[in-house]
Amino acid sequence: MHATLTGLGLTLPVLAAPMAGGPSTPGLVVAAAQAGSLGFLAGGYKPPDVLADQITQVRSAGVPFGVNVFAPNPIPVDVDAYEKYRRLIQQEADHYEIDLGNVPLTEDNDYWQEKVDLLVANPVPVVSFTFGVPEAKVVSALKNAGSLVAQTVTSAAEARLATEHEVDVLLVQASAAGGHSGTLTPDRVPPEIPLPQLLQEIGAASQLPLIAAGGLATSDDVAAAIGAGAIATAVGTVLLRSEESGTSAPYRAALAGPSRRATVVTRAFTGRPARGLANVFTERYSALAPTGYPALHHLTSPIRKAATAAGDAERINLWAGTGYLHATTDPAGRILAALASKV
Repeated sequence: MHATLTGLGLTLPVLAAPMAGGPSTPGLVVAAAQAGSLGFLAGGYKPPDVLADQITQVRSAGVPFGVNVFAPNPIPVDVDAYEKYRRLIQQEADHYEIDLGNVPLTEDNDYWQEKVDLLVANPVPVVSFTFGVPEAKVVSALKNAGSLVAQTVTSAAEARLATEHEVDVLLVQASAAGGHSGTLTPDRVPPEIPLPQLLQEIGAASQLPLIAAGGLATSDDVAAAIGAGAIATAVGTVLLRSEESGTSAPYRAALAGPSRRATVVTRAFTGRPARGLANVFTERYSALAPTGYPALHHLTSPIRKAATAAGDAERINLWAGTGYLHATTDPAGRILAALASKV
């Protein structure tokens, strides 16, 4: 196995990817590490004190782990388009007696500087970034603190930029991945390039070690990614139903449901491209939603929270990659070991 991984004490080349919004619990991260893998806490949408508490929980288990942070790369929303969309989706909020007129138009940076300061002051083994490439001084500060720094990329051009900023590892995310695309140009939906091809394109653009992600759901998928040049893989969707994940009940039910929904790339929930299971909300609004992250994320948040509490899978973001039918209720460690069985 590549020195980048063995240096962290890993024996399995299948990592547990970060999944913001609840699925990536401290328990899931610890379970991955105890199986010889590496799990990531999802720093996205968490206040710094909550993230710090989760770091403490995982650190107390004495295992290697990572933390993923959303780097600022906003898409400011057009105010008129935002107001039009707010009025349009009010009919969904009406199901829960929510007035979206009370939701302020919010363009925040998800506590960016506070999270960087936290991770520099309290270093963790691995820090990964998604959505944007941090300034070189941020990368340098984290490396000087002792962290391995990884960057999510979706193209050769992004890989070159991350390499120039002197990150240690590239997380290569194909379009088949569930959840938000890590693209640096979120006003455009990334092209659907198969993961092995994307690995080859990025491998030609950068000499950094590559970790492959996106649509990996079987041991054959993992073996193909390693064969295409990755030193390891990262999976998320196949862990959503695992014992240790924090996936909500309606979300779990939708993943396991007999309807076999298609996955779609939509910006209807957040204003940024993300892949999830099709439902009423994506069918009604995918073609109508403006670009605008994080403004649309904050706008739809009350609907999604109320729908989750009500068990209504038609109005929540059911992030899932193309291989979601392979997600099982097994323990996370068993899932990761099975995926690595042909490497």
